[in-house]
Amino acid sequence: MKILALGAHPDDIEIFMFGTMAAYAALGAELTFAIATDGAKGGKGDPAALARARRAEAIAAAGLLGVTPRFLDFPDGALVVDAALIGTLKALIAEIKPDLAITHAPNDYHGDHRALSDGVRIAASFAVPVLHADTLGGTGFAPTHYVDISAHWDIKAQAIRAHGSQDPERFVEGARTQNEFRAGQCNGAHGALAEAFRFEPVFPFADIRELLPPAPPIRPVTVSTKTVRHSD
Repeated sequence: MKILALGAHPDDIEIFMFGTMAAYAALGAELTFAIATDGAKGGKGDPAALARARRAEAIAAAGLLGVTPRFLDFPDGALVVDAALIGTLKALIAEIKPDLAITHAPNDYHGDHRALSDGVRIAASFAVPVLHADTLGGTGFAPTHYVDISAHWDIKAQAIRAHGSQDPERFVEGARTQNEFRAGQCNGAHGALAEAFRFEPVFPFADIRELLPPAPPIRPVTVSTKTVRHSD
């Protein structure tokens, strides 16, 4: 199986979907990471130096799964759904021929995320189904699918921490909180972690369940047998 993960900035794949990428790697899938922008606005100081640093960080993080990321090098903060972006994405999809593409949700918090999401949807056309990752903080997001990342949290945290220029501990903490909540939302066991996704069926792709790693196992739902007495 071939999986194409697309993030707008050099740390987005790590924050939003790296646990799932690790689960795919454990299943033997062939992974491709594509990063749309150069990340030059993700901090203070010289933009060119920051872009170089973030590129190195992305290479180190992806290397944890044996992946060499692809850099599309669009300007950070200025991503738009134009012919250049769509053409680049179409060429990438035609080259990789993925079974599934995973990218940002169309209503995520950053304009670059939203532009990439729309661009991938247009470029995918009849070539590949598109799965949308959770939004930052889960805002406005209604999951349709969950992936159990309990066994892959440590490498996800390590990947996020590889982005030292981004004060990564805040993202490690936020991602863990969100992944704990998503596991509980789908009745995962205590201590489980899950990444959430949303799939909108588009012809000819109606069902992608067979393309996903396992969801958290469903726990039995029990009803209390205790009798509650009310006093007058």
